[in-house]
Amino acid sequence: MLLPMRSVLAAGVLAGWALPAVAPVAPRLAGALRISRTIAAGVAVTFDDGPHPQGTPAVLEVLARHGVTATFFMVGEQVLKAPALAREVVEAGHTVGIHGQRHRNLLRLPPSLIARDLDEAYAVIADTTQRAPTLHRAPYGIYSWPALKAVRDRGWTPWLWSRWGRDWTRRATPRSIIATVGDPLGGDVVLLHDADDYSAPGSWRRTVAALPFMLESIAASGLPCVSLAGR
Repeated sequence: MLLPMRSVLAAGVLAGWALPAVAPVAPRLAGALRISRTIAAGVAVTFDDGPHPQGTPAVLEVLARHGVTATFFMVGEQVLKAPALAREVVEAGHTVGIHGQRHRNLLRLPPSLIARDLDEAYAVIADTTQRAPTLHRAPYGIYSWPALKAVRDRGWTPWLWSRWGRDWTRRATPRSIIATVGDPLGGDVVLLHDADDYSAPGSWRRTVAALPFMLESIAASGLPCVSLAGR
């Protein structure tokens, strides 16, 4: 009986560690874990993985043309490569959040490395933008229990999304991105990407091509586009 009991305990520990990782595809679980994925009103358009030397300026231009503010979850190692772009995002009135120092699956990291990643990302983004980010989105949207605890211990809000464009894939097209996002409703948080450093090469170009049509659709519905805020 000893070996089966050890197996059961190990499985229980693993399930406990990994349970939050299911939240991106399980809205009720996200709610139970208090991982934010919707807002009270309006539509929040969010971008992960930047800043990117071509993708971010192109996205900023579309947002400015439509008078829209958004939220950019930045990667510290990319901020170090393009600090002026990170500052440009903030100067344009957008909100900046933390996506990590490196783009790694937090489920695979021990607590000590999670803490180091969060602290390094915060320092880089805060020093560069002169803003103190309080929003966090895990790479791939995947949290572990230690990662959630580390985020909350720092007073930050963990964020997921309620709609996405699957714009990072090799097969994505502007048409497929628009169709996958659909018609956002009040309260939706839309996930897009302004960079291709961790996804299909050139994927940001399809996102930029799809973005004006999405923003026009949201505007036609009478919904404002808003930035995310901490809780």
